[in-house]
Amino acid sequence: MLRPLSFAAALLLASLSTAGADTFYFSAIPDEDDTALQARFGKIADYLEGRLGVDVEFVPVKSYAASVTAFRNDQIQLAWFGGLTGVQARMVSPGARAIAQGAEDVEFVTYFIANAGTGLTASDQFPQEMRGRSFTFGAKTSTSGRLMPDFYIRKETGGAPEQFFDRVGFSGDHSQTLRLVASGAYDIGALNFSVYDKAVTEGLPEVETAPIIWKTPPYPDYNWTIRGDVDERFGEGFTDRVQAVLIEMSDPDLLASFPRSAFIPATNEEYAPIEAVAKDLGLLE
Repeated sequence: MLRPLSFAAALLLASLSTAGADTFYFSAIPDEDDTALQARFGKIADYLEGRLGVDVEFVPVKSYAASVTAFRNDQIQLAWFGGLTGVQARMVSPGARAIAQGAEDVEFVTYFIANAGTGLTASDQFPQEMRGRSFTFGAKTSTSGRLMPDFYIRKETGGAPEQFFDRVGFSGDHSQTLRLVASGAYDIGALNFSVYDKAVTEGLPEVETAPIIWKTPPYPDYNWTIRGDVDERFGEGFTDRVQAVLIEMSDPDLLASFPRSAFIPATNEEYAPIEAVAKDLGLLE
């Protein structure tokens, strides 16, 4: 005769039945609005789940800093970071690795755009005519929206952005930078080239009133970074499997959502220049 399970035995059985069934959580820096992010990464979650054979869930975050915090606290195990946030995340999570980057991320650039009413036009040289106008960065810890444009402003003008521009602000994300400059709320803004090029491809009206006036020299940027303890949770070799699945991504629609032409291997060492610039600007201890 079967006897009812004791409460302790029931708990043990439940724990055994869910062993190895952890959900793999990932996130991304919020470089666009929430709707765009959900559309992009919901599809990526489905792709990863189908290829990895584990439950995968995208976890949206409200800020760049929140993405780093979630990674440090093990609320997410994988993230699509910018160059700086990737460095920050790996610093606070021992063993974390950059495992993939877009083919375009090896030589990323920032666009400086200006409201058409300013009369500023495209130049191969840093436009000194921007002096005394209003300017907006993106998020405060964005590589392409703050770190590198800040670096080049200081390099080309010999001073801080606040000394060169009449007013300096932070939009929060690249899409908002484009909208603010197009509307005239700011004369000039800095945003990553892929968001702007995507807006051109989609025929967004903002590009008509916010043309590009300068492009920075190239630098390394976005990357997929994974925690160092995932093999313990999901099985030996899981990190390598995730890396392979990302690099093998070939669906044009998935790649276009980033937008990237392909993903290629990445290493922590490739982002040493980003770390060095961030330290020089006081953004890293």
